[in-house]
Amino acid sequence: MKKIDVTEAIFAIKKEKNLTWEAIAEAVGMTDVWITSACLGMNSCTEEVAEKLVAFLELPAEAKAVLMEYPTKTWDQAIPQDPLIYRLYEVVGVYGPTLKEVIQEKFGDGIMSAIDFSMQVDKEENPKGDRVILTLNGKFLPYKSW
Repeated sequence: MKKIDVTEAIFAIKKEKNLTWEAIAEAVGMTDVWITSACLGMNSCTEEVAEKLVAFLELPAEAKAVLMEYPTKTWDQAIPQDPLIYRLYEVVGVYGPTLKEVIQEKFGDGIMSAIDFSMQVDKEENPKGDRVILTLNGKFLPYKSW
């Protein structure tokens, strides 16, 4: 099996069993954002998490090794066409330089880690239209001189 095969199997089972990412995450003891990313092939599962995921979703046994493989974190460099993904791309395009300036003014010359990182997606009900709250929490890594 390849990562794409496992991802397709997960989506089919998720649909067939009418599962949510939150239910899957709860069953394996992870967050909904992280388990979704792992199921999409962008994070590798520990052996324990892979075993739980395979058992919960009744995936083929060979899916365990695939879920544990280190991912290649890459994406198509073309402008995304999906409206939701495009809007996030647009946010980074419009506010990326602003975020960089503000972060570096507060922390110094460096980056926010996407390795020592967590993310949360929340919903805020609002009479003017529900709001999406994205929380990105990454460790600051200063650039070093040598």
